[in-house]
Amino acid sequence: MRRRLRELSLRARLLLISAAALAFGLAAGGVLLLTVLTFAQGRAVHAEALETARGVARLVDQNQLTDPIPVTPGVQVQVIDEQSRVRAVSATADRLVPILYDDELRDLPDGDGVMIPGKRIGFDGGAWVVKLTAGPPTQPWRILVARSTSQLTQGVHLLRVTLLIAFPLLVALLAAGLWRALGAALRPVDALRAGAEEITGGTRAGRLPVPDSRDEIGRLAITLNDMLHRLDTARARQRAFVADAAHELRSPLTNMRTELEVAQRLPDDTDWPALTDDLLADVQRLSRLVDDLLLLARSDDGAGRGVSRRLEEVDLGQLVGEVAARYPEVRHVDAAEPLPLVAEPDALARVVANLLDNACRHRRSSVTVSTAAAGPDLLVVVTDDGPGIPAEDRERVFDRFTRLDDARARDAGGSGLGLAIVQELVRRHGGSVTLGDAGPGLRVEVRLPRRERVRRPGEARPADVITKE
Repeated sequence: MRRRLRELSLRARLLLISAAALAFGLAAGGVLLLTVLTFAQGRAVHAEALETARGVARLVDQNQLTDPIPVTPGVQVQVIDEQSRVRAVSATADRLVPILYDDELRDLPDGDGVMIPGKRIGFDGGAWVVKLTAGPPTQPWRILVARSTSQLTQGVHLLRVTLLIAFPLLVALLAAGLWRALGAALRPVDALRAGAEEITGGTRAGRLPVPDSRDEIGRLAITLNDMLHRLDTARARQRAFVADAAHELRSPLTNMRTELEVAQRLPDDTDWPALTDDLLADVQRLSRLVDDLLLLARSDDGAGRGVSRRLEEVDLGQLVGEVAARYPEVRHVDAAEPLPLVAEPDALARVVANLLDNACRHRRSSVTVSTAAAGPDLLVVVTDDGPGIPAEDRERVFDRFTRLDDARARDAGGSGLGLAIVQELVRRHGGSVTLGDAGPGLRVEVRLPRRERVRRPGEARPADVITKE
């Protein structure tokens, strides 16, 4: 059964569920209506019979009882003494046999009623009999008033038949209206499905149709369009990344292949160490490029955030000084105070090294790197006296494989990934990179939030929790 339901369309399932709930609600309401109506009419019959009995009781108490007793049609009255003899009756009541049997008379409390078969006293259907005692206590007379319930039964039966006929028709009409309403409500979903199918099949590009309504379907369409935009952007970026990576890898591979092909035709007295030096330089360039591509690929995949991150408490000035010591042409200006920072030492060293490589590649004479504290942040500033970068290109240079002077960058071993890697690693630490003028030259400022490990009382080693000051 569940499998068959799952095979139906959403519209059909919603209709079945709604129709079933509607039918159940109407059925429950009909049963409740019949129950309440039957109870109310039964109370009305009892009240009318009891009121008639009280009227006869007043006549008995006033010694004005007539025979026959005047009553409305459909009502029978008997007045019985202590020996169960009939003393007075209405026009249609039996003068010899009491309406109730002796045990019924004995068990029925005064003022209450009991249902008996109507054929016992000549009524169709059932009869409701009320007993009331009147007269002096020494000679009490019992008044029995029987009222026919055939009208009550017929009314309830007519209502039951009406409900049995009307409810299915009502459910059918409501189901038809609900089917059309569901079709109109789900029409935007069909449009979204058709649009998604066309986009997936490649028959058209663009976005899914957004309905005019501001309901959940409209918000879903907007969310899906945002997702498609991000996917298109990611695919375009991936295609560009792959194309640029293939182009960059082709250059060192072509150089190596050319050098090896030339080496095959060289005489035996060739200076092979010089040739191997050239090959080693190309291999190193290729290795650096592959490492850069792998780092950026992991960053795009999210692996660079959180997984296998080695956080340590380091002194930023000391770390920058160790990296600057590898470059004889770089002047290091150390801070006058310690600059403690919790970070990834290898990642920060890579940032500083990339900035110094870039500065040394384009300098005229000098490169300076300095560290300082700036409120809640720490600064690393690299300046050179090279040509600098125009203001309109300072955002673009952080894009991958972007080089303002391709020929010079390629000859110097650059791949256009250095600043992209710097930006990614600094962003991983919650910092920022900005470019500015340094008079003649470029000024690169790396701003890192100062972070320190929280130490618990009595702990010898720092805790793994990192908080920002």
